[in-house]
Amino acid sequence: MGSERYIGIMSGTSMDGVDTVLVDINGSKIELLCEHAFPMGENLKQSLLDVCMGQPTNLKAIGELDHRLGHLFADAVLALLEKANVDPATIAAVGSHGQTVYHSPESAYAFTMQLGDANIISAKTGITTVADFRRKDMAYGGQGAPLVPAFHQQLFSQPDLTRVVLNIGGISNITILTPEKPVTGFDTGPGNMLMDAWIHKHKGQRYDNNGAWAQSGVVHPALLESLLSDPFFALSAPKSTGRELFNLAWLDNHLTKLNVKPEDVQRTLAELTAITITDDVRTETPGELLVCGGGAHNPLLMQRLAELLPDWTVVTTAERGVDIDNMEAMAFAWLAYRTLHQLPGNLPEVTGANQLTSLGAIYPS
Repeated sequence: MGSERYIGIMSGTSMDGVDTVLVDINGSKIELLCEHAFPMGENLKQSLLDVCMGQPTNLKAIGELDHRLGHLFADAVLALLEKANVDPATIAAVGSHGQTVYHSPESAYAFTMQLGDANIISAKTGITTVADFRRKDMAYGGQGAPLVPAFHQQLFSQPDLTRVVLNIGGISNITILTPEKPVTGFDTGPGNMLMDAWIHKHKGQRYDNNGAWAQSGVVHPALLESLLSDPFFALSAPKSTGRELFNLAWLDNHLTKLNVKPEDVQRTLAELTAITITDDVRTETPGELLVCGGGAHNPLLMQRLAELLPDWTVVTTAERGVDIDNMEAMAFAWLAYRTLHQLPGNLPEVTGANQLTSLGAIYPS
């Protein structure tokens, strides 16, 4: 099996744009060749947020969003190819995660929905596209998430060192790599999602740059205690979550009987993210905590992780050779590779599926 080139596309729960990567995969080796962040228009983002937050919708609106996202992702791929000066004919496949609008693994009729028509991506780019990665795992009884731990295992597993890979996106998730033990991984709870929503509500900003607004406030103990009482945090793995649970309505419910300054709410939300992560990490033998995702840019979060885990080495994945902003896009390029070669992409001990399976549906060019 020789060297092949793949493109990965990721648009996460924060909806702050489309991350695209071009990678070279040769057996167990993966090399990042080029990356590009492609913007998502505010109108499209707001339409997606309306759907995710339960605003009334209909099949026509969902279908149109699927179509619009297909073109957005295709344009993101074309922009990456132009930046890299690469011929589409040299790319084996595009791996498109799609935009999650609803994830409900625990309902009576478990499902997950990612939009972004892969037919459009394939037709517009001329490249075979792999998409719909999560539902096959769910068909075998899994949560369909998280899927990135298998990729983390390949990149970071060490025979004599415990490593926990932490991605702080809209939701935070961890992969636990312990020598001579099965890989485990799950969502720990909110990452940037609540902080982004709160600062947008009060200041019109999409995110708290460098955690500056949070650092102007103080932790409100009663609010923190109330937030931490949510049953999700006490669940055993496998578990996954999203905007369906952790949203402004959820936060407002906890604020009902409290009088808290907006900046103190922001600081408390940062503390919630840090505590829910470290509560799960400290159950392991101390080792390295490798942080990636947008939250790795937040000095306050990085400081609190280090303070709450004094026996751990807390660094970004960039310090171990993998860019913090492109980890998940690289993972879905790798999962596309696994799909084309009919190799399993899930870890049943992580997702709860009853068997290994190849993930994703293939849309030929």
